[in-house]
Amino acid sequence: MSIIHCFLLVVISQIFLVYKAESQGYDTKYDDIDLEELLKNDRLRHNYVNCLMGEGPCTPDGQELKVALPDAIQSECSKCSEKQKSGAETVTHFLIDNKPDEWQKLADKYDQDGDYKAKYLKEKEKLITNKGTNDEEE
Repeated sequence: MSIIHCFLLVVISQIFLVYKAESQGYDTKYDDIDLEELLKNDRLRHNYVNCLMGEGPCTPDGQELKVALPDAIQSECSKCSEKQKSGAETVTHFLIDNKPDEWQKLADKYDQDGDYKAKYLKEKEKLITNKGTNDEEE
């Protein structure tokens, strides 16, 4: 799992992610959240982005997210469940494709080298290429 997926997992997709110090993974109690609905809710999404950027207050869950973020990035999401990894992909696609200003704001703080976005764009191009190849075969 790439750092971008880990970052995004923690940043937005698993907004309520809680690190359990006594376990080897992140709390999975929020794995079944409807991420698409959450991402489309401007108020909630803005509140969490502002929390992560230090530009607004954090809910208790947001504060836990902010604390867990560095570990998740450093470990390349090694402690993430499969649902959390999948959620990271969902969030990556949504932010880059639909909310580039919010993505850029977070990337300026957490992806200064542009590695996360470059990896996403490479994967997206691969999917488009594969889809085009499959369409031609039909």
